[in-house]
Amino acid sequence: MSLPRRLAFIDVESTGAHPVRDRITEIAILRIEDGQVVASWESLVCPGQPIPPLIREVTGISDEMVADAPSFEALADKVEALLADCVFVAHNARFDFGFIKSAFDRIGRRFDAPVLCTVKLSRALYPEHHRHGLDALIERHQLVCDARHRAMGDVQALWQFVCQARAAFAPEVLERAVERAMKAAAQAPGLPEGLLEAVPDVPGLYLFHDTPEPPAGARDTRPLYVGRAQSLRARVREHFAAQARKGRDAELAARVRRVEWVETAGELDTSLQELALLRRFGPPYNRPQEPADTVFALRLLTGRRRAPIYERVPVAGTDPAQWTGLHGVFRNAREVDNLLRELAMLYRLCPRRLGLEGGSGPCSAYQGRRCAGVCARRESIDEHDGRLAAALSALGPKPWPWSGAVFVRESNAHSGREMFHLFDRWCHLGSVPDAASLAAMAASTARAFDADVARILTRWLAVPVHLAGVQPVDGRGATGAE
Repeated sequence: MSLPRRLAFIDVESTGAHPVRDRITEIAILRIEDGQVVASWESLVCPGQPIPPLIREVTGISDEMVADAPSFEALADKVEALLADCVFVAHNARFDFGFIKSAFDRIGRRFDAPVLCTVKLSRALYPEHHRHGLDALIERHQLVCDARHRAMGDVQALWQFVCQARAAFAPEVLERAVERAMKAAAQAPGLPEGLLEAVPDVPGLYLFHDTPEPPAGARDTRPLYVGRAQSLRARVREHFAAQARKGRDAELAARVRRVEWVETAGELDTSLQELALLRRFGPPYNRPQEPADTVFALRLLTGRRRAPIYERVPVAGTDPAQWTGLHGVFRNAREVDNLLRELAMLYRLCPRRLGLEGGSGPCSAYQGRRCAGVCARRESIDEHDGRLAAALSALGPKPWPWSGAVFVRESNAHSGREMFHLFDRWCHLGSVPDAASLAAMAASTARAFDADVARILTRWLAVPVHLAGVQPVDGRGATGAE
């Protein structure tokens, strides 16, 4: 037989994508036996939590509509009866299955069923196509859907798709495709059912936790790991793929009990939020962060006869507009020593005068003709330090390319997120979803230098298309903002 005898086509609408944290707002089920519809049922469900504005806009289901609807617990017997002895059929099926399973779990009841995913079925039957979302299927197969993003409308469209497939393919071809569509994807044993399928296919950040979902309002725990991705869904799944489970990666995957994600507006938004999370939590599976408050620059002490001939000036949290005679940005003595050794080689500077070598008299580099000889009185201190000053001047800090504060607008069509990032003198003054407040923020926010933020911004601006999108902030607001 090409199709299982009993199928239950199901779709749920919900308050969000998270099968543990979010709740069902609507359920529709078509029960099919031997190719015939034997039951058609739908109901709104009171979720016990507000429906976010974006979800209301997409589904058309409002808080008022579900206020007097039955709870899932009141509907559980009906749902269980309709699904009994059936293959659970849905589009991106593990997502809907995760919501149903979690809903039963919350009332202390166990639910399980074989699962057939119509996304996988479409891929198996029509591999020449790249898009297999429900909208793509409706367009490609001219399916009738009276109410897209409502549970019964979507369920009826799926039933039409399967009926078309049954008519278009030989039974043995359809049977092989169904077998492939029912093959369970690799699941993380410590995660709730359907969670990996709930992770959106958008850019952003993901957080792995070794604790289950905390109660509402509880303080969140320190994550094990914070990662970034252009496709959250694909990257998170990679962590739990069999080939990735080796060594430290396998240890991390085995400990994960919860996945959080943050959708971002773009690359800059991702980098800024990632930095904030890493600093806030210090996840044990991430590389340790360098202390932000130990950053310093060098100031040359002209005319000084003995080393050290420079001083370290702390710059973390200071205003770059007030810097005078400062060179470079460093986190530790090792970085300074490496730089000075490089400059000594390039400009025949004296390691002893630079504080890299102790003792008296001619230095080791002079004996190898790599030092011009200030240590052997072959050149004056002024000549030596003049070359050092010229070499250090190229280190910056880089001049700010604009006369004042500027902003960067980022938006992501997939997530709908939009952010305006405000910068001045390499300092991040803040990020807001609305450009109207940028001018006031620029006027009232003090500049505070952060070496990591400056590095992020410098790298981002190195891409010409990014640099071309930077816009100045004037007294009337954000110039060029729409």
